[in-house]
Amino acid sequence: MDDKKLITILVPAYNEEAVLDMLYERLATLMNSMTNYNFEILFINDGSKDNTLSIMKNLRAIDNRVCYLNLSRNYGKEIAMIAGLDYSKGDAVVIIDADLQDPPELIPQMIQYWEQGYDDVYAKRKSRKGETWLKKFTSKMFYKTLQSVTNIEIQKDTGDFRLLDRRCVEALKQFRESQRYTKGLFSWIGYNKKEILYERDSRAAGKTKWNYKKLIDLSIDGLTSFTTAPLRWSAIIGILISLAGFIYMLVIIIKTLIYGIDVPGYASTMVVMLFLGGIQLIFLGVIGEYLGRAFYETKNRPIYFVDTYNEERETNMK
Repeated sequence: MDDKKLITILVPAYNEEAVLDMLYERLATLMNSMTNYNFEILFINDGSKDNTLSIMKNLRAIDNRVCYLNLSRNYGKEIAMIAGLDYSKGDAVVIIDADLQDPPELIPQMIQYWEQGYDDVYAKRKSRKGETWLKKFTSKMFYKTLQSVTNIEIQKDTGDFRLLDRRCVEALKQFRESQRYTKGLFSWIGYNKKEILYERDSRAAGKTKWNYKKLIDLSIDGLTSFTTAPLRWSAIIGILISLAGFIYMLVIIIKTLIYGIDVPGYASTMVVMLFLGGIQLIFLGVIGEYLGRAFYETKNRPIYFVDTYNEERETNMK
């Protein structure tokens, strides 16, 4: 019997026809050089509308180490990753994006640290090539804000590129919420972690699938998944505004009784009403975000459906 350890390389992909062949060539070179391990490449086709699935099938035809999981529609990267973890078979799983911004050549170093006893070997970017200053700034502020309001250590400047031991994979598979922020879950599960610094490259080909709307949605998922601080802020700000309004009321009453000063008129009243109305709507929106997420989770719907797994038709839902 083959007693070599199995490493699953998990690749979520959405409309990545321009880079998949290049990615496979580099992964194949890596796998062929590491003969003391068995490998499988598990592609997750997240409802691509181009030739991504066809390329996966072609790669499967020429290399039986390649597997592909075709989801029934586009669910987003977060769901694609948990689908891949559900179907991975390896003693360890390496998650890597298809765009080659994360170098596959870093995987042997990850495996080396894994063999030393680390459960989560994650790659931390030393630079963010190909990203605008606005994206870098907003990312920095988001992580700073999230870290300040949560009691777990959030990994900064890290993506999904990492090696996870099987016990980390099994832990992550227990989280079945549909509104996912996996970067936070990596920190939440704990275990023995190791950081690797690397230079992140620009995308090899194709276009990024992340726009500011998706990034904002992901940020909101991160905040609402790991802290109730926005609700507490709403309560504290509400108390402060009420206190300020009470003090202002006392000042007006005292001035009117002592000095006979007229109470401010229509303009000042409208300003106060509009200000307080805006604050109330903001707080209702914060409450609505949490309530909406609770609403989705209580439905207990499957978080994804599988169309095909390799060449076999699947009826499973997860």
